[in-house]
Amino acid sequence: MTMLKIGCLGIAGVLCALLLKEMKSPFAVFISLGTCVLIAFFGLWRLDYVVGIVKDMEQYLSLDTGWFEILLKITGITYLADFSANMCRDAGYSAIGGQIEIFGKISILAISSPVILALVETIRSFFG
Repeated sequence: MTMLKIGCLGIAGVLCALLLKEMKSPFAVFISLGTCVLIAFFGLWRLDYVVGIVKDMEQYLSLDTGWFEILLKITGITYLADFSANMCRDAGYSAIGGQIEIFGKISILAISSPVILALVETIRSFFG
């Protein structure tokens, strides 16, 4: 049911923005951005459920919880970078959106470096 509400909110936001855009109103961009922010907040509420599932998985697996934290951070960076870049592109600032995506990729690389190092150590232990 919630997805139906989000879909209706998105369609209503697009229709309002299109109406204002036809009248050459600068507020069309704000309607679009506001709709995106509202949908993102609803998504954050759903994210709480996903974090709960990951915490349950940590209890069943005998892995270091740091790996799950890194995975959640990478997922969060991916969503935030994509959301922010798309909002910038929608407002007509694609260069800024591209820079946000590049920074997101660099951030993911930096956060995942412990995973990469552990993988290299594991490979080295097999051959060394």
